[in-house]
Amino acid sequence: MSVTPKLTVVGAGPGDIELITLKGIRAIESADVILYDALINEDLLKYAKSGVELIFVGKRKGCYAFQQDQINELIVAKAQEKGHVVRLKGGDPFIFGRGAEEIDFVKPFGLETFVVPGISSALAVPAYQGIPLTKRGASESFWVITGTTKHHKLSADVPLAAKSTATVVILMGMHKLAEIVEVFSKENKQNVPMAVIQNGTREDENVGIGTVSTIQAIVQQKQLSSPAIIVIGEVVKQRVELSSICKAVSNQ
Repeated sequence: MSVTPKLTVVGAGPGDIELITLKGIRAIESADVILYDALINEDLLKYAKSGVELIFVGKRKGCYAFQQDQINELIVAKAQEKGHVVRLKGGDPFIFGRGAEEIDFVKPFGLETFVVPGISSALAVPAYQGIPLTKRGASESFWVITGTTKHHKLSADVPLAAKSTATVVILMGMHKLAEIVEVFSKENKQNVPMAVIQNGTREDENVGIGTVSTIQAIVQQKQLSSPAIIVIGEVVKQRVELSSICKAVSNQ
């Protein structure tokens, strides 16, 4: 029986298993093959049908299971062999997720291509800590920047963002934290509030709150490391007090 080769790139959300769309769940349920990354919550794989092929293609502790070229070729091969391939990515696949690159690669091979947007960690992780990225009187906009480019350099947008009054959210920036602090300090922003949130929206979430001048010591004290999101701006000190979402659900 012939199969229709198809790729659906699915955003799995930031980590909390419930922060995925219904459309994302339905894509997982219909998949013949699932290629998934390290940052997804693997409990989502329980929605897959019996007999589905599960392939881990993520990065852990600096080790790649597959290089990107290999992932691209694997998508094509598995789609031609089995039909519907779901590429499951953390957060939103079109925000530093390389989802568009994978779709561009497979299209010439005749695959049908679809995308299911996900809740980006850039938005959800600060929200779970009560940090509004915009708030009247404090921030009228926000930047979302990758901390590390493909050449392993600090993004050139970070110094530009440091000159603005916007909230700045930096993904994949923990290895560049010292450089980020230096950039903001050069703009005389040593006292600007700053947060580092590790494992955001998950049960083992951990957070450090300080200022540009104190955050490195706080990170060291709390032993914060990747994966973590950095938030810089006045909104950090305007956190709202939240009751536990999990408790709110369980008490209903």
